[in-house]
Amino acid sequence: MVREKTWFITGAGRGFGRVWAEAALERGDKVCATARNVDALADLTARFPDTALALPLDVTDRDAVFHTVAAAHREFGRLDVVVNNAGFGQMGAIEEVDEARIRANFETNVFGTVSVIQAVLPILRVQGSGHVVNLSSVAGVVAVPTAGIYEGAKFAVEGISEALAAEVRQFGISVTILEPSGYATDFLSPSSLGEAEPMPVYDRLREELAASLTSDSLGDPAASASAILALVDAENPPLRLMLGNLLPMVKDVYAQRIATWESWNDVALHAHGSMRAGS
Repeated sequence: MVREKTWFITGAGRGFGRVWAEAALERGDKVCATARNVDALADLTARFPDTALALPLDVTDRDAVFHTVAAAHREFGRLDVVVNNAGFGQMGAIEEVDEARIRANFETNVFGTVSVIQAVLPILRVQGSGHVVNLSSVAGVVAVPTAGIYEGAKFAVEGISEALAAEVRQFGISVTILEPSGYATDFLSPSSLGEAEPMPVYDRLREELAASLTSDSLGDPAASASAILALVDAENPPLRLMLGNLLPMVKDVYAQRIATWESWNDVALHAHGSMRAGS
């Protein structure tokens, strides 16, 4: 029998965060749902007055992150599942995106995630248990043109999370990196997506990417709820979990990477200086 869990979810006002918060509450778990606008969570606290706690949080405010995590812990007494869901996209070729937009994207997607991790770890270590779930993306596994800044942020989340998993395993804490494919959330809406000033020389690449993102290829966010519940209930949760039909593409991309590394291995060995190619 699965024990009741207490969740801390960032970016719970909409999208995946909202879906997962609702799914956890509906099965009887407790949830601290955070969002920049807590009005979006009013119906959840009305439906689940004893198990839902809605707190305002902008994850780029590091002090607020620590205060909010502490408030959730005081309210519920423990934290079992911490979901770093808050984030937003950034479109534009690397040349197009100005510095302020780059910094803003990393502040939320990377530094916000790290702040939450650092705020919850002392609690989880004392408990001797916990599960940190960090939202990456297919964009944290495979990069495509005109999304490089967002992809860079998600690649950073991947590396941070992988190291974190090795660091905290000794304390009984699990870490999972979620890598969703395209979903029909409002992620591509203006409020969730930074847009750079376009340069005509990159229009063709933009058009090709847009053509590949047809609405019938997008997943149903509601369908992800059962997967997340299965993940957090697993005795040995995986380090990575893809959501959607990504495996064939990822296998192809990694096969290409391995082929490139192998074809240039003689050069790599010569560059080391301590061994000869073929030895």
